[in-house]
Amino acid sequence: MIVGLTGGIGSGKSFVASIFEELGSPIYISDVKAKEIMHSDTDVINSIVDLFGENAYQDKVLNRKWIADKVFSNKELLQKLNHIVHPAVAKDFALWYNKQEAPFVIKESAILFESNGYKKCDKVILVTAPKSIRVERVINRDKISEKAIIARMDNQWSDEQRIPLSDYIIENLDKENTITQSRKLFQILRDSN
Repeated sequence: MIVGLTGGIGSGKSFVASIFEELGSPIYISDVKAKEIMHSDTDVINSIVDLFGENAYQDKVLNRKWIADKVFSNKELLQKLNHIVHPAVAKDFALWYNKQEAPFVIKESAILFESNGYKKCDKVILVTAPKSIRVERVINRDKISEKAIIARMDNQWSDEQRIPLSDYIIENLDKENTITQSRKLFQILRDSN
């Protein structure tokens, strides 16, 4: 069974994923895999250079900040980048998933709904937190401006859009409560299989 795990930037998806991993769930972090693929897959690299030009990579390393500045202010450019990266990530996930033997796996993706990836999941967990808390978390974590964070949030669905399509919701306000919610949900998912 494939369980999608999603939520907006700063909601705490990675924290929830780490709890599930501790409990024994195999975890596929789409964003991490996408970064690996953008550094290792020749076809993806060539397509990114075709889209953005030679500045896309510096010394064979993806110029992430430069690309982020471009795509988060241009939805069309973001869509084009996603059309390059998403199929490669989907292919990588399928290969990974076929090697798993656990009752269920967690597929973490910030844009699970925006990419229609949720349609390939058996269940979806949404991690939520108020926007002000999410902004504060990202400022502390990534050391970027509030304006840059809001630009990224504006390119993602709102919780109001995600909630009707989600099977489970974890409200990530404090650590202990989030751990408790995640453990209960792990039991439910394990027992339902």
